Amino acid sequence: MGDRWRIEVDRSLCIGSGMCVGHAPDGFDLDSARQSHPRTATAEACEKLLAAAENCPVEAIALTLADSGEAVFPPED
Repeated sequence: MGDRWRIEVDRSLCIGSGMCVGHAPDGFDLDSARQSHPRTATAEACEKLLAAAENCPVEAIALTLADSGEAVFPPED
């Protein structure tokens, strides 16, 4: 894809399902409270990160283009 994405997890929404770790184990960790957090603030755009965001049951993961801030997921209406 070539772009870099900023990865953010809204920890007030996260329910610790672990779906993000299942889809993108290199992108996310669960802490001792089972709250998700990205391993890095930005990463190369990839299908695994997108799948993690799309499959989060509470849509706690936001992906934006690192250089412009444009929304990748969830898409802006």
